[in-house]
Amino acid sequence: MADTLVHAVPDPAPVEEHRRAPRVRRTPTTYVLRFVATAYLFLLVAWPVSLVVVNTFDDGFGSIGSLLADPDMVVALQLSAYVAVWSVVINTLFGVGISLLLVRYEFPGKRLLNALLDIPLSVSPIVVGLALVLVYGGRNGWFGPTLAGWGFQVIFSTPGIIMATTFVALPLMIREIVPVLEEVGIEQEQAAESLGASAAQRFWRITLPSIKWGIVYGVVLTLARSLGEFGAVKVVSGNVLGQTRTATLAVEEKYLNFDPQGAYATAFLLAMVSVACIVVVAIIRPKNHA
Repeated sequence: MADTLVHAVPDPAPVEEHRRAPRVRRTPTTYVLRFVATAYLFLLVAWPVSLVVVNTFDDGFGSIGSLLADPDMVVALQLSAYVAVWSVVINTLFGVGISLLLVRYEFPGKRLLNALLDIPLSVSPIVVGLALVLVYGGRNGWFGPTLAGWGFQVIFSTPGIIMATTFVALPLMIREIVPVLEEVGIEQEQAAESLGASAAQRFWRITLPSIKWGIVYGVVLTLARSLGEFGAVKVVSGNVLGQTRTATLAVEEKYLNFDPQGAYATAFLLAMVSVACIVVVAIIRPKNHA
């Protein structure tokens, strides 16, 4: 009987789990583009913001201490925080709902609605504030006299400030969530529906976890936009000291009244809140979310 030769079959080469991105060849053009981008960001963002920080601490922490010791400034900071929180809450609720409506459903006027959502980004905030005065003004507004008769004042009060701030920040939440919903698709939701999951269960267990990072980014952008809103708030607030003056309005008042140190300190606090939110999100987000 002939001997049977058995040859050991070599193990297949291990498959790389994560393939490296192809390297782009570095040319002089690459370095020029890097320099231009870095110089642009430095001159437009980093340098001006750093000057605010430097001027804030010219005399140590004295400007921050005197700012927090002023009762009117404390009220302005509290009002800005209050308005920003409400703007984030409202825009989150309506942003998620409108995003689901735009991505998951087809209906007449969908393109028009999608276009209208970009109006707050394309129209000047001054125009937004004036439009709200024309609609909700207490004397000549369409709904203002009726609401005033019910004891509810919108313009020159906190509700008007919240409404104006929410309006200008609305697209930021939606434009973060819509691409995520389009990328996720509906396959998982359809599979859950075929297994008997209700609409609420599909939303809380599948949809919401899949878009949570879009919501987080939208919250950060909305918060930063709400804290920094000036034009629309100035029109609808009345800028009453200790009542409807927000922190951004206080920055202008202090600078015009020859108190640049107080203006720098207020601007520094507003900027640091936004920067802190961005840093926290960058730390806690997963590595696969670029």
